[in-house]
Amino acid sequence: MATPQSDTPLSPLRTVAVVGLGTMGTGIAEVLAAAGRDVIGIDVSEAQAAKCVAALEASTARAVERGRLTEQQRAELLARVTTGTDLSAAAPADLVIEVAPESYEIKQQIFRELDGIVRPDAVLATGTNALSVTRLAADSAHPERVLGLHFFNPAPAMKLVEVVSSVLTAPAAVTAVTDLALDLGKEPVAVGDRPGFVADGLLFGYLNQAAAMYEARYASREDIDAAMRLGCGLPMGPLALLDLIGIDTASTVLEAMYTASRDRLHAPAPILKQLSEAGLTGRKAGRGFYTYEAPGSGTVVADALTPREDGPSAVGRPVRSVGVAGSGTMASGIAEVFAKAGFEVVLAARSEEKAQAAKARIGKSLSRSVDKGRMTAEAAASTLDLIRATGTYDDFADVDLAVEAVAEDLEVKRQLFTTLDKVCKPGAVLATTTSSLPVVACARATSRPQDVIGMHFFNPAPAMKLVEVVRTVLTADDVHATVREVCSKIRKHAVDCGDRAGFIVNALLFPYLNNAVKMVQEHYATLDDIDAAMKLGGGYPMGPFELLDVVGLDVSLAIEKVLHREFRDPGLAPAPLLEHLVAAGCLGRKTGRGFREYAKR
Repeated sequence: MATPQSDTPLSPLRTVAVVGLGTMGTGIAEVLAAAGRDVIGIDVSEAQAAKCVAALEASTARAVERGRLTEQQRAELLARVTTGTDLSAAAPADLVIEVAPESYEIKQQIFRELDGIVRPDAVLATGTNALSVTRLAADSAHPERVLGLHFFNPAPAMKLVEVVSSVLTAPAAVTAVTDLALDLGKEPVAVGDRPGFVADGLLFGYLNQAAAMYEARYASREDIDAAMRLGCGLPMGPLALLDLIGIDTASTVLEAMYTASRDRLHAPAPILKQLSEAGLTGRKAGRGFYTYEAPGSGTVVADALTPREDGPSAVGRPVRSVGVAGSGTMASGIAEVFAKAGFEVVLAARSEEKAQAAKARIGKSLSRSVDKGRMTAEAAASTLDLIRATGTYDDFADVDLAVEAVAEDLEVKRQLFTTLDKVCKPGAVLATTTSSLPVVACARATSRPQDVIGMHFFNPAPAMKLVEVVRTVLTADDVHATVREVCSKIRKHAVDCGDRAGFIVNALLFPYLNNAVKMVQEHYATLDDIDAAMKLGGGYPMGPFELLDVVGLDVSLAIEKVLHREFRDPGLAPAPLLEHLVAAGCLGRKTGRGFREYAKR
């Protein structure tokens, strides 16, 4: 029998068998049938095959209701799908997509049987996101026709498809499957064979760290999830996403990644194994990190861990006036936020000129809000009138809350807190907006460490809803309550966390960014493919390299160094490529060149 050669083009993939009709297999079948392919659905369970048909009927009925399909198109789509339990039904298939459980034994058994059923020129694709495609191919009679075709859930909605080649895969098979993905309206990304590929390779490390953060009781599940949704613009928090994916599935993927990388960041957090072994595997079980209305439901219900509505027991201190120290973008943004909420604001900088320039920046921001119809001209004028710009911190004498937003340099901040300690009245709350430095170091620069707390705003402060409220071991209960109350008044979502490097958002975000740099450094995937994979496969608003260039490579490197120094984990060491770019002055958009080049303004 002839086998497909690397230069022999394959016929179009018109008939496709899908083996495994769970949620993913059903979604893939729908995508294929909607694109005019004849689909042969196969599952060992008759009940699962019937469930697949029912799901397709329900999904296409909704599409008709929403005007996306006509009744005739729906009937034709459903007629293109046949289901059964016998693998021999795959005989006429040009392509077989296997989406069975993540087990070498199960998948290898399927591939061995398919060798005796399908034509020698048929392409065999595995939908694995954790197992070695090479190992599966090597066990096949025709390894050159075996590759990975990794769809993302839900398959009809998610645009990304990772096309995974092994060293044995014939280029013609890759071309045929890539053409099919394009015809399905997907965006294929070509990657090599390693656990997790691109999207899951980056995503699951981040999810694992979030699970470990929760396991350490550093922050509540609600605060971790809210922080990543509001601080990074993600569609779901990491713990809710783990529940959706399946905690057992995540554990399997991470185990495979750790076996290949030996990176401790990929070693599954013990809580994942504990939940899996207890049968608390997420939404499908009705309980995982959260508790759900019923197995398979996405509706979260209250349980013993749900925060109480009545909030903290301590009563906060009254806050009528706020001092903001600094003249940069963050300082002016924070001053704008407080003034919009009706607080009297003293905006202090090292000179009168810098303070007035910061106030002028706020005026421009308010004017833009007026132009966009978000506020009236009168409201903008009265907001600006609430801000008094000054070149001396002595004018903080009567403020109830002082917020420091100066350079991210510990010595600069410590000196400022020493000054605030002298000029601010007794009982005033002193807050730092640091994103990575120890809050307690600022507190120890004062004679009243109990009054010092972290208030980490996100840039741009007027638009971003999140504030990380960082308590030190010395922070008083009423100071914490004060800041929580203030966050509510300025319409920000406060999340509580302890005083350790990176807090919640940066501690989870920057290792993910660092791992993306390592992927490029190791020539595993391109910048464009990684950015596309995370936007299309993970729902991220920006790809990691777009984000790094916006944040600034020097800022990113500084945060990664702080994280590495604090946690001492080799996996957190900054990627050498990032260090080299910073050393070369390629800092991102602000210098016109980072990972990409930008037109000069």
